[in-house]
Amino acid sequence: MKNWQDVQTVSPWQLSLDSLTTLSYQSHDLTSYLQEVIAGVSRLLSSDWSGVTVQKGASSQVIASSPALQDEDAVFLTHTSVSEIVAKSGQSFFIGDIEQHPEEASRMNGFTCYLGVPLRVLSGEVIGTICSFSSRPRQYDAETLSTVELFAARAATAIDNYHLYQQQQQFNELLEAEVNKRTTELRAAQANLIEHERLAAIGELASMIVHEIRNPLTTVQMGLDYFARLDLPESAKARLSLATDEAKRLTKLLQEISSYSKPQILRPANIDIDNFIRSLLVSLRAIPAAEGRSIEYVPFHSFISIVGDEDKLKQVFINLVRNACEAVEPGETVRWSVTESPGDQIRISVHNGGQPIPPNVLSQLTQPFFSTKSEGTGLGLAIVKRIVEAHSGQLLIESSGREGTVFSVQLPLKAM
Repeated sequence: MKNWQDVQTVSPWQLSLDSLTTLSYQSHDLTSYLQEVIAGVSRLLSSDWSGVTVQKGASSQVIASSPALQDEDAVFLTHTSVSEIVAKSGQSFFIGDIEQHPEEASRMNGFTCYLGVPLRVLSGEVIGTICSFSSRPRQYDAETLSTVELFAARAATAIDNYHLYQQQQQFNELLEAEVNKRTTELRAAQANLIEHERLAAIGELASMIVHEIRNPLTTVQMGLDYFARLDLPESAKARLSLATDEAKRLTKLLQEISSYSKPQILRPANIDIDNFIRSLLVSLRAIPAAEGRSIEYVPFHSFISIVGDEDKLKQVFINLVRNACEAVEPGETVRWSVTESPGDQIRISVHNGGQPIPPNVLSQLTQPFFSTKSEGTGLGLAIVKRIVEAHSGQLLIESSGREGTVFSVQLPLKAM
């Protein structure tokens, strides 16, 4: 191993060759690598300042230097620097003494000697320079110039590889994002297929059950209607009323099962949203659930229309507004509003300030046969969801202690 005295006897050229042989760009730490390159060049040329520059349009940027520059000095206009000659010609350019090139004095920043070597990548493109400035006149032999060109080749290859690596990383990230997106879409499609198959099986079974129950239920109702016309004692009338109510509830359940199990066949037409809601408000304010409650309508600020099945959408909002009225106490207000939504969509929201819905219940509200009401069938919101999805829309439910509960129907403005 050489001691310091031995090193003093070694020429700068030999030290530079030793530096070249040990340079290895493998960690993608471009800045550190280029600092080693420029340190080798500076030592070889005994320069006052050396730097690696890269071109960016009409400007150049110093990405490594010895001594280091402040950030504000690292970017400069190429045409204001003598390095422009190297960038345009693609050849090395040397000024040993500025007195021999007075035409370049204004671009030498007060230095006397300049050496610029192009950074040429594999494609042949010149992407920048290695440049060296000295305050005193210098002369370099061919061997020294050839060594600087070797440093430049190493630097150009490292920069080119770094850019390729960055491009590869970006491509990998885009590819990974696309794979994740496609995987999510595939899983969603698979889940939808499974759900459709499940609903088809439920629908087939439900249709069979409805058919088997409806006929005997009709016979039972006829019998109850007959007994209702008789003069019965009060105790018998009470029992008859209870049986009649249960028969009506069972009839309603069969109707909802039948509605849920059938495919949602739409009869689309243009619907003026404002007229649609205002006409529906008249009948909704008269339902028993709305008694003592106020239904406030907040229209959209301009005309807006969609394509949809008006009768089925009426079924959706009758259900949502009735549920909202049942969730609040008399004297309170249910707000029905229309707003814009990103992606050429509208959002029609029904908001009530009642008790918040617990998260574990919220996630199950649209599941068939799940109900929070003692006499509920658990099919109302499930049917609402199917109708909304048949319109290429989405049913959104939000609930909190501060804001209350909001049921929102998001529908596309474009034609179905």
